[in-house]
Amino acid sequence: MNVSSLLPARRAPATPPPEAAPASSPAPKQRDAFFDNAKYLAIALVAMGHAWEPLRGGSRAASALYMTVYTFHMPAFVLISGYFSRSFDFRPDRVKRLITGVAVPYVLFEVAYTFFKRWAGDDPSYPISLLDPWYLTWFLIALFVWRLTTPLWRIARWPVPLALLVAAFAACSPNIGDDLDLQRVLQFLPFFVLGLRLRPEHFRMMRRREVRRLSVPVAAAAVVFAYWAVPRMNPAWLYRRDSAQELGAPWWAGPVMTFALFGCSMVLTVCFLAWVPRRRMWFTVLGAGTLYGYLLHGFLAKGSRFWDWYDHPWLHRPLGELAVTAAAVAVVTALCTPPVQRMFRFAMEPRMEWAFRPTARSGAGSVAADRPGSTETAQKATVSASR
Repeated sequence: MNVSSLLPARRAPATPPPEAAPASSPAPKQRDAFFDNAKYLAIALVAMGHAWEPLRGGSRAASALYMTVYTFHMPAFVLISGYFSRSFDFRPDRVKRLITGVAVPYVLFEVAYTFFKRWAGDDPSYPISLLDPWYLTWFLIALFVWRLTTPLWRIARWPVPLALLVAAFAACSPNIGDDLDLQRVLQFLPFFVLGLRLRPEHFRMMRRREVRRLSVPVAAAAVVFAYWAVPRMNPAWLYRRDSAQELGAPWWAGPVMTFALFGCSMVLTVCFLAWVPRRRMWFTVLGAGTLYGYLLHGFLAKGSRFWDWYDHPWLHRPLGELAVTAAAVAVVTALCTPPVQRMFRFAMEPRMEWAFRPTARSGAGSVAADRPGSTETAQKATVSASR
């Protein structure tokens, strides 16, 4: 008798079906087009606001549009940043991404802006100070501080009212000083904390048809009110970098303006988000590069002042103002494109593997997703998101 006949017959190894992926290799998460669209449109408004600033002196209409946009464009950015910071904790890979994606770009661009001011601004003695952010770098240091406090806001019973109280206290405290631009860090804090508390269903509510319809007259009324307020209100309130006393107002105006501006900013932010397209558009891909556009356009925005580009009288006429607006949008759009991202990724998103020990979890929940323009944002389709 053949012994081999007693052994079980061997079967050819089955080929796994194509859709069966190993558990250790999950499919890449999809980006949410809505938030990429929102980030691009917001950064375009930031560039427009910076372009309009030198035009305000001779145009009340430009001043009104400037004040309207400044009421909500940075609050919207901060809100989205908070929304994508909800999962942040002190896990090693997330701390690493916080350092490489926020702290390192802050240092590099703070130094770069300082040398640019020395050269273009004809100020060779301007000091390098990492404690005193210059121009646009305040957003990075603010995001770094906000992110570190995220676990606190996640366990607080009433986080948004508490953050508003902190902002109100800062607005009437002239002794806070300029280190780390702490006034801005604290006065913009409520928008970040509110973003931490938002859920996907809240954004779906903002995009309802009735909200979109109501947002049109509300936004128009805001522009009319801003036109009335131009000669009556100091626009520096919108920058949130000074206390009430530093703006020549009594101390109690700080808390009053904190709550009033928070309400106005949120109303206009909702109006803005209500009209952000939900589907993929030609500019959706640019939403991954908004941090690039934000930081890089600052050199041109400041250079236009240093080099007296606005001295031409034609620019202060209606057609000139439209041309300035179009140029600002075109420039920031170009700076958000993938080729520019690849060129400057070494500064915006350095890997720096040499500086850190390997971590067990190196990719999930990266902090870079919370910056306004990370190209490595892994957004869930229903959960996903700069002086």
